[in-house]
Amino acid sequence: MIRVGLISDTHGLLRPQAVAALQGSDFIVHGGDIGDAGILDALAAIAPLTVVRGNNDREAWAEAIPETAFLKVGDVHVYAIHDLSQIDIDPAGAGVRVVISGHSHQPKVEERGGVLYVNPGSAGPRRFKLPIAVAELIVDGDAVSARIVELPL
Repeated sequence: MIRVGLISDTHGLLRPQAVAALQGSDFIVHGGDIGDAGILDALAAIAPLTVVRGNNDREAWAEAIPETAFLKVGDVHVYAIHDLSQIDIDPAGAGVRVVISGHSHQPKVEERGGVLYVNPGSAGPRRFKLPIAVAELIVDGDAVSARIVELPL
């Protein structure tokens, strides 16, 4: 069993509650709108990190960060993109089992057409009345499951 911690939309704020929730992850994926390069260093100190650039990541430090990323977790192919409306592949056709996104700040886990879509929501500054959250992806062989972890503030 492999545990992947999912975080997005930190916008320069890495809360200690988010760090605590991600402890014990085998991998971490940041879905963009990072806001500060130091956040990537802190996350990479917990587990191997995959990150995509969000629409607000415009500073020089973010230029080398890709807009999309593929990774293989065990036997499962995962695709990450900040804004799901910008997806440029057919996930099922590309053999992708999980799509990780951010952007909306709305945490969501949904399976469509054999593909699990996970948006961990925002772990950074609160937007409107949306929860502050991260998510956890569990990969067990070719089985996947995900859950939203609302952070206590």
